[in-house]
Amino acid sequence: MILVDKALERREAEGRPIRVALVGAGTMGVGVAAQLLTPLPGLRLVVVASRDARRGRASWAGRAREAVIATSRSALERAIAAGRPAVVEEAGIACEADGVDVVLEATGEPEYAAHLVLRAIASGKQVVLMNAELDATVGAELKARADAAGVVYTNVDGDEPGVAMNLVRFVRSIGYRPLAAGNIKGFMDRHRTPDTQRAFAEQVGQRPSMITSFADGTKLSLETALVANATGFSILEPGMRGPVCDHVNDAVGHFSADELLAAGGVVDYVLGAKPGTGAFVIGWNDDPVKRNLMRYFKMGDGPLYVFHTPFHLPHLEVAITVARAALFGDAAVAPLGAPTVDVVAYAKRDLAVGDRLDGIGGFAAYGVSRTMADSLAGHFLPMGLSEGCRVVRPVRADEPIPLVAVRRPPGRLVDELRAALEQRFFGRPTTGRDRNAVAGRPAAIPTRNGEVTP
Repeated sequence: MILVDKALERREAEGRPIRVALVGAGTMGVGVAAQLLTPLPGLRLVVVASRDARRGRASWAGRAREAVIATSRSALERAIAAGRPAVVEEAGIACEADGVDVVLEATGEPEYAAHLVLRAIASGKQVVLMNAELDATVGAELKARADAAGVVYTNVDGDEPGVAMNLVRFVRSIGYRPLAAGNIKGFMDRHRTPDTQRAFAEQVGQRPSMITSFADGTKLSLETALVANATGFSILEPGMRGPVCDHVNDAVGHFSADELLAAGGVVDYVLGAKPGTGAFVIGWNDDPVKRNLMRYFKMGDGPLYVFHTPFHLPHLEVAITVARAALFGDAAVAPLGAPTVDVVAYAKRDLAVGDRLDGIGGFAAYGVSRTMADSLAGHFLPMGLSEGCRVVRPVRADEPIPLVAVRRPPGRLVDELRAALEQRFFGRPTTGRDRNAVAGRPAAIPTRNGEVTP
């Protein structure tokens, strides 16, 4: 918040607040709206986009005048100019309207969000995502297009990737080398489903699929992939190591300096560790004077040191991300270039021909971290592309799902973006249709041990 708070105060004093369009009025969207309407100096929420106008209006309820429903870009622009709270059902209007500086996307839906992000970029808006599902799948391609358009593309402060990236930058700023970054995870069971999580989801007011994505490790994999692709880090093994720890500070006992240095930096997680939430970074420095002082300040013997933040508050800190993007051109979390880590879809149960994959947090599949090289070489289905796919070849439970084992829905933008990403950074769009399948010949399906079956 240093620098950002003063810069926002200046914008408020000048009468030039940053104008934000929020896309999404689910649980997180409503929380974000409440925060932006606190009010905060230098920021203004000007429109909420929701496919259900009633939900959009509810985001404003009790915090501003009754919102007008704008059905055209011109109507929205008039409402913004008049200072009237606005709701649109067609989110593209908000992405293109004059009077909007930043588009904040908070739907968690890859295909829907992909269209909106491209429209926002084409309209010269800064783009802030609360959508790890889209970002981990095609973020590098979207970032490249945002760079070409001269706008910022970023994920948010406050969620675990943002917390971890701020720690990475802090650790670098004090002269230490970040060698590991990741999440503090309380619980994980790969085979949880919306049925097993339904009661808890109702207690906390979330969708069962969202809670399932937390419990089965998919969200963890997506979030750590964002950090990997923003730092150039990799993973030590498929699915990451995930040591069980009593406290996050114990993480240094599960990773050696030599393996982390050899890897050049990794993403991972600790399981069951206090404080129970947040993110951590392991920094390295073997200077004897610094090690002695770190020992004195109770940071351990070194040369590895744990830095952690014991909370994550995305709905509160997203305002910081908006300001960083709009005022400083600074991304909280954004791909460096070619992605290093992918999230591959694994079968949650035996999948039979004709089964339909129900996406992230569903009954059919969970996401596992793999290096991008492994994912491309194995021709595996990215988790972010899984929803709506129809199984055409059986896949055993807990096996990665090959691309040739599914038929994807036609005409999806997110598939086009993924192909463009692979062409841009790796010279070949491996998520295209398998050539053997196109030619009518049975394709080889890679299995977990690297063998192939016809």
